[in-house]
Amino acid sequence: MPSTPVKSHAMPTVPEPQLPPTSKTTAPRRARVVLLFGGRSGEHVISCATAAGVMRAIDRDRFDVIPVGITRSGQWVVAADDPDLWAISEGHLPEVVATDREVLLPMATGERALRELVPGELPAILGDVDVVFPLLHGPFGEDGTLQGMLELADVRYVGAGVLASAVGMDKHFMKLVLAGQGLPIGPFAVIRPGEWDANPKAWTESIANLGLPVFVKPARAGSSLGISKVNDLADLPAAIAEARKHDPKVIVEAGIVGREIECAVLGGRTGQRPRASLPGEIEVTDLNHDFYTFEAKYLDEASVVLTCPADLPSEIIAEVQDVAVRTFEAVAAEGLSRVDVFVTPTGKVIVNEINTMPGFTPFSMYPRMWEKSGLGYSDLITELLELALERPTGLR
Repeated sequence: MPSTPVKSHAMPTVPEPQLPPTSKTTAPRRARVVLLFGGRSGEHVISCATAAGVMRAIDRDRFDVIPVGITRSGQWVVAADDPDLWAISEGHLPEVVATDREVLLPMATGERALRELVPGELPAILGDVDVVFPLLHGPFGEDGTLQGMLELADVRYVGAGVLASAVGMDKHFMKLVLAGQGLPIGPFAVIRPGEWDANPKAWTESIANLGLPVFVKPARAGSSLGISKVNDLADLPAAIAEARKHDPKVIVEAGIVGREIECAVLGGRTGQRPRASLPGEIEVTDLNHDFYTFEAKYLDEASVVLTCPADLPSEIIAEVQDVAVRTFEAVAAEGLSRVDVFVTPTGKVIVNEINTMPGFTPFSMYPRMWEKSGLGYSDLITELLELALERPTGLR
């Protein structure tokens, strides 16, 4: 087996977080974790489902949990600590709704108290915040904006920092960074706001040079929202219009013949190389889904087969894992990321993208790949929180 992967999956020894005792005679209290979910992006529902999975699996003997939801308009509210309420089920798509009670983060260095504002009352103290687990996908959560807010608030958090989050969210700049680090990527074109309307004919000719099919995507969205596969250039205007519903900047990627392989990466400790899971493979089996769409991911699970470990030669597994770790390092990611690649018929590994806050329900590929690699869901959550607790905010 390759050197980068998981020769041993034993949990690394990390220092316990230094938390203040509740009194002189009691043991240090459990670390208090804010599970932050919902948000303003089109991936609000997926974020709620992710929170449901984490609520069920987090080690309550080690962590106190404060669920905080963000409404679609951006209000922060105390949320119910009830996984069933936030899970996706038949006929039920969860959503954080506004209330007259608002949650405020501490916003000064050394101040850690989480407060709830209630009209006509003094602010209520919900407890000191030790770490935030931002279970948010898409803009205003996964793109560096929230990470910047947490840095300003001097609050530790799980996952990538400001720059890595921003680069990972924007497929345009992600590809530029990866190419600059010598990682293999596929051909693409970027249509900035206003450019398509100014000269659709020229853009159609330019995109034709990529070859068909092409995939038209919002440059800064996830969960396959707004993505279209275009087999005929006559369908290009509609595909661009669909992508622009989610982002004024559009990226068009050449279709790559190959198997869709994913690899989970975990780590980010100073002086230690991140480690990669066994890779997994996604196969869309329902002809109603031409590729791995939003519906196939979250609403029609029977239409896809998720296999881990992927049936690949050992040398290709090693290459996938090495490329995944190099991609993680190229954007300076921290904590967790899922790297998606294509493996061509000739065995070449081409990076499609990195997701710095991948799907994180128990059934999502990221935790499933770690499960198959020897690290269970609850232990995975614990390690991510420990990584965040030992990592300072600010420059590092």
